[in-house]
Amino acid sequence: MNFDTLDFASRLIRCASVTPIDAGAMDVLQTQLETLGFACTRYPFGQGKDRVDNLYARLGTSAPNFCFAGHTDVVPEGDGSAWSAPAFAGEIKDGALWGRGAADMKGAIAAMVGAIADLRADDWMPSGSVSFLITGDEEGPAINGTEKLLKAITEAGEVIDHCLVGEPTNPTQLGQQVKNGRRGSLNAKIAVIGTEGHVAYPHLANNPMPPLMELLTRLRQRKLDEGNDFFQPSNLEVTTIDVGNTAHNVIPNTARAQFNIRFNTEHRGDDLKAWILKEVAAVEDMFDCTIDANLRVTGEAFLTQPSDFTEVLQSATETVIGKRPALSTAGGTSDARYITHYAPVAEFGLIGATMHKVDEHVAVSDITTLQAIYSEILRRYFKS
Repeated sequence: MNFDTLDFASRLIRCASVTPIDAGAMDVLQTQLETLGFACTRYPFGQGKDRVDNLYARLGTSAPNFCFAGHTDVVPEGDGSAWSAPAFAGEIKDGALWGRGAADMKGAIAAMVGAIADLRADDWMPSGSVSFLITGDEEGPAINGTEKLLKAITEAGEVIDHCLVGEPTNPTQLGQQVKNGRRGSLNAKIAVIGTEGHVAYPHLANNPMPPLMELLTRLRQRKLDEGNDFFQPSNLEVTTIDVGNTAHNVIPNTARAQFNIRFNTEHRGDDLKAWILKEVAAVEDMFDCTIDANLRVTGEAFLTQPSDFTEVLQSATETVIGKRPALSTAGGTSDARYITHYAPVAEFGLIGATMHKVDEHVAVSDITTLQAIYSEILRRYFKS
């Protein structure tokens, strides 16, 4: 079975699949998986411009089911004129594959497909099943993607035993980190409603800035935690403060702020929301004002405990490259936050140094090495 991993990765990149547009990426992937013997089912969610295509594919029918999860959607190219090569050309030059999605994460998808093609060339079949859970809505709002896909396949009777997500987990060198957990994320939009007026007559107005500053100070003063054995301390970061006021002699009507909390397993999202609302109520009483707090938890913190599964990932990597990756929970969020409710999940992929940047690229040697690691992971998983 002749399979060219780099050509396949290039073909995926040439599909300009900027969320939620698929641009043919799912067709390219499904066609190849069907060639390898996978049974494929598409799951479109959403309507009109918000419609997202998703794919679930499975080789084998019995347990255990080892699932590879990822996404074919990418972020926009940005300033196309700043790229050394066209963002969606999928060029191979100077020993690297260039293009939007090379690192995040079409390169890893190609590596896993290549790993299975290598195994299938020797008439290998898993003593269980291998599946792909692929969304087109990871880089966007994540409304019509992995979360709905997991629910749909579960309702169809599918069970995932373990899941590997192909996110670019390595900072600078392949084999540095396996992500076995992620911090949670809470986004807050705060609006303090006051009364507009002249600065010379403050008694006729109600300045919203003092209560906003008081609220942010109270929230920032709390040390959320010290971290734990697996996670760094949680942090609250104010990202914007705005009153939209260009006049120096006008007390504004409304003051707004946004902040984000990245939290570890010492907290739950609902507990943090309750704390914020308690502080909001206290400041409202103090200043006799109205504060609107829009709070959204986009993902809970989770941890996959070190286990036989994480050992397979670490030992397989060490066998191929001679270096054992560390378990890490650093970084942002990923769709693993949804998968953790269904199966133990960890992440391991390419180097993320150029993801979301102009001139996103990955070394050709890293793709082929990751392919070898993925092959070893599958061998070890089904032997164990």
